Amino acid sequence: MKLFDLTGRVAVVTGGNGGIGLGMARGLAAAGAAVAVAARNRAKSEAAMAELAALGAEAAFVALDVADPASCRAMVEAVVGRFGRLDILVNNAGMSIRKPPETYTVEEWQAVLNTNLTGAFVCCQAAHPVMKRNGGGKIINIGSMMSVFGGAYAAPYSSSKGGIVQMTKSLATAWARDNIQVNAVLPGWIDTELTRDARDQVAGLNERVLARTPAGRWGVPDDLSGTAVFLAAPASDFVTGAAIPVDGGYASEF
Repeated sequence: MKLFDLTGRVAVVTGGNGGIGLGMARGLAAAGAAVAVAARNRAKSEAAMAELAALGAEAAFVALDVADPASCRAMVEAVVGRFGRLDILVNNAGMSIRKPPETYTVEEWQAVLNTNLTGAFVCCQAAHPVMKRNGGGKIINIGSMMSVFGGAYAAPYSSSKGGIVQMTKSLATAWARDNIQVNAVLPGWIDTELTRDARDQVAGLNERVLARTPAGRWGVPDDLSGTAVFLAAPASDFVTGAAIPVDGGYASEF
């Protein structure tokens, strides 16, 4: 058994055209997987596909609006239609609206949860019968350090990411008999477009993150690559229901 070899495997990464999603997609591609980038922005996705192709991977773009359940189901059908199988699902697509909790509208709350939590759940539902038919699979759900800590300016985001962890545990328990391992990754403060917006909107955030993180820096998307490969590969066949921090020690610092 080649513990970290993904040759012949097919992965789909939602929101895989940038940030953490692209970092994970690069790792999966380098390990030999074919990668479908599932997102809304075609031009951005084509640039991501070019990066993956440069690593020697077969790559494809699949349109996805993760807040639309019909689009989630159609995405899985499209991946299977393109590649003939689906072995690895990375639920990475997400959004946040930052404001004091008392000021959110119900529509804003629902928009974040529909994208971050419900969309991931529907993608898992759609992938399950395909993976079961193939004899197993790997699902990697992207949580956050806000799955553990609260965010005063991000109540719906924190709630959705806490839900990701509990959803992961529930699906792991339900689908272990189908040889489907379901795990979560909890990124710390990673330098992405989303967190750059947060630094602009939350005064002093950069200084607080650096002061609290023992590694002394913000993470970069490629810091997630190895964890993605581990959770997608035979090396993690007896790991399921886990929530793995990738945070430079942030959660350990007090």
